[in-house]
Amino acid sequence: MDVERERQGNFGRTPKGKGEKMKKLFCAVVLSVLFVSYGSCDLKEKGVSLTIYNQNFALVSDVREGKIEKGESILKFTDIASLIDPTSVSFSSLNYPGLLSVIEQNFEYDLLNPDKLLNKYIEKNIQVITKDGQLYSGQLLSFNSGQLIIKSKEENVFMLNRENIRDITFVEIPEGLILKPTLVLEIRNNKEVSHILQLKYITDGINWKADYVAELSPDDKKMDLTGWVTIDNRSGGTYKDANLKLVAGDVRKISQYREYAMPAGKVLAAQAAPQFVESPFFEYHLYTLTRQTTIKNNQTKQITFLSSANVPVRKKFIYDGAANRYYHYDSWRSVPYNDKVEIHIVFENKKENNLGLPIPKGRVRFYKKDTENTTQFIGEDNIDHTPENEKVELIIGSAFDIKGERIILEHNKISSNIYSDTYQIKLRNHKKEKVEIEVIEHLYGDWEITKGSQNYEKVDANTIKFLVEVLPEKEFVINYTSVSKF
Repeated sequence: MDVERERQGNFGRTPKGKGEKMKKLFCAVVLSVLFVSYGSCDLKEKGVSLTIYNQNFALVSDVREGKIEKGESILKFTDIASLIDPTSVSFSSLNYPGLLSVIEQNFEYDLLNPDKLLNKYIEKNIQVITKDGQLYSGQLLSFNSGQLIIKSKEENVFMLNRENIRDITFVEIPEGLILKPTLVLEIRNNKEVSHILQLKYITDGINWKADYVAELSPDDKKMDLTGWVTIDNRSGGTYKDANLKLVAGDVRKISQYREYAMPAGKVLAAQAAPQFVESPFFEYHLYTLTRQTTIKNNQTKQITFLSSANVPVRKKFIYDGAANRYYHYDSWRSVPYNDKVEIHIVFENKKENNLGLPIPKGRVRFYKKDTENTTQFIGEDNIDHTPENEKVELIIGSAFDIKGERIILEHNKISSNIYSDTYQIKLRNHKKEKVEIEVIEHLYGDWEITKGSQNYEKVDANTIKFLVEVLPEKEFVINYTSVSKF
């Protein structure tokens, strides 16, 4: 049977006596477009590889094997991602690259729907069955959202309301309309041989991110850290038994696809990643899943990739009373001070701390067991891409029992561009144990501390830090005077 000449579409039921014949014909059409068509050849799937970037795109590599006739032929790929970037397509023979070439490639995405089908059938014959069982046959003159106009062979004209139509029967699917996005390749093969063919392309709509679960020990000095890879596939394609790789890093992507070599890197930290093997890749990091997995369209999949116990951590409190202020504009005005003392969790990404592998960016959720041994959520923060041996500092909330107060006791204008300010910072500890607090202050211009009740550390050109210890149920006061030249 010549499928191209005998295709048929059917929206609903068919007239009596023709149902089985039309059903079989329609099924044949469907099957012809749901699978990859390679002219007269039959290609066997060899495997698909999927490299996902955490910027909502992926590189797909599909390898198949089969004998291709000598000469020109048409290959149709209907099982590709619907969000493919057609300009990124690369097609080649891996074993006989010199014998096969691509003459032309087209991405067909004019998908079949009722209105497109009706539009293609203007001035062609159709059959319509209304809800009351009436059959109308003839030439479709026009249609819109509300009506169809049909002229019978007897020259009678019928106007049918679309809401009253039960079934419409078409003789065939018109040329140019397809059921799925299709990549069509016109190729030339110089010799009939069995080719191992590779189709590569970039698709949008598939992303991955890392999510972490950290459980603090009762004394807040250690944590158990588990990392999850979350894959969200909205690309319009399904990747069965795929070899999965994830790229961590900020890869620049513009409209034109650039192919980069993927050298094999030395395997690192495999013991910290039960299912993934990490390796350096260009200026990024590559995580390879050690088994195959199927990623379905419109599916969110999670896979564990990190599990570390007893990671040393340090909890610290930070008070920044002038957060979100601008010195010259409102630092001395009646702008409310910040009274919140932040809770920070600090750890180092080192092997001796049971870590020591590049950590992809993601969200870290912290938990801790209460007095009844029930796990409770205590805060979260985002971690950036973190190389080995780097320090990580995360903000997970504000301390309930520790408060800060910051006021400006004096503001004096010494000259047109020189100001003197005296600050007072109060820290109140309502806890039953002493706490250590880092107090952050921001200074601008050419500044100098002329008087102070507490030693400080210069962090950078505009920041100083006081490290103080506040006893239980006590208040600690810091006073200092700065002179700034603008």
